[in-house]
Amino acid sequence: MLRLAAASLIGTAIEFYDFFAYGTAAALVVGPLFFPAFSSAAGTLAAFGTFGVGFVARPLGAALFGHIGDRHGRRPVLVASLLLTGVSTVAVGCVPTYDSIGVAAPLLLLLLRFLQGLGLGGEWGGAALLTAEHAPAGRRVLWSSFPQIGPAVGFVLANGVMLALSATLSDARFTQWGWRVPFWAAGALALVGLWLRSSLTESPSFLEVEDRARLPLADVARHHWRLVLLTAGALTIGYAVFYTVTTWSLAYGTERLGVSRTVMLICIMAAVVVKGSLTPLMALLGDRYGRRPLCLAGCTAVALWVFPMVALLGTAEPLLMFLGFLGALIGFIAMFAVIAAYLPELYEPRVRCTGASVGYNLGGVLGGALTPIVATALTEHAGRVPWAVGAYLLVIALFSLGCFALLPETRPVPVAAVEPATG
Repeated sequence: MLRLAAASLIGTAIEFYDFFAYGTAAALVVGPLFFPAFSSAAGTLAAFGTFGVGFVARPLGAALFGHIGDRHGRRPVLVASLLLTGVSTVAVGCVPTYDSIGVAAPLLLLLLRFLQGLGLGGEWGGAALLTAEHAPAGRRVLWSSFPQIGPAVGFVLANGVMLALSATLSDARFTQWGWRVPFWAAGALALVGLWLRSSLTESPSFLEVEDRARLPLADVARHHWRLVLLTAGALTIGYAVFYTVTTWSLAYGTERLGVSRTVMLICIMAAVVVKGSLTPLMALLGDRYGRRPLCLAGCTAVALWVFPMVALLGTAEPLLMFLGFLGALIGFIAMFAVIAAYLPELYEPRVRCTGASVGYNLGGVLGGALTPIVATALTEHAGRVPWAVGAYLLVIALFSLGCFALLPETRPVPVAAVEPATG
């Protein structure tokens, strides 16, 4: 289990490194380089629009790779999705700017972001299911939380490289070529991930399925559509608060509050590191008390914290901004630490890869794709404290809380509770 979980974690970290590298670039340089004719605010909106394309592609990738996972196994999904994401990420680092090739530049960027999203849409389902289906029932959340640590590791890697380049290069050099380096590095990381995943064994749950769905997506749409919509709605707040902290606040802090790029990156990265380190603890609580209670508690915590978070962001003080980000991310990880076990348990094995992946990634469209765009539009004429963003997040949190309340608990009943005592 340790070897399997480690391989899932590392592979997920690499794929999310690719995704987050673009998110940071979108907040810092994509607008001026690829949409130079736009105003500063409009350029940022356009950059976040290209960022959102990746989220729109993720449910399509979930359906495509979910079909492969339910028909041919979870293991092929891990290899194919990582290869697609890695190649498209390296290509992003090679795209000429608008000044070189005109309108073809943003169009190429959109295409590559779409391919990135396709790959990442398949990645999560393969990694989560392979780990969850190998794990013992009593520790399923703990082992399944390893892939959930991957996004934190990928974020720190991507932004660590960005931070190092930002701190050592002049603004002119960073804008000219420095921002491309993290994308080029993705190629080497993808090769490492492919090597680690090449020796993984297939999921026992998949091997036990005799009546495999011929068209898993059609089966999910016919029999599990309500469950897909509920899980997507429930996860929306997690995506919304995460990308508010990691993507939108970076642009807001540097452009509107005058905080240096380096300081903002350090504040965000520090909060993400703490969040990642708390993931196993939250997973242990999920194994002990159940998946649904942790999700309800995390969602409630986010709802209570969104206004303090934006107030602390508005101070532009590094320590206060860090505390604001950290509080939001603790609520986030209380939900997402258990999701890699919770979602697969909600679906029958024959359509599990498709159902869990599509639900998970639809939440990304609603929360991850729209939030940076909406938050930027809401704060175009706002003061230092973006209260409108807090109100927006609160509405989403209440919506997600209602969806979580309608989902069932799936924690396995302990053997001692169902077997009669002997002796």
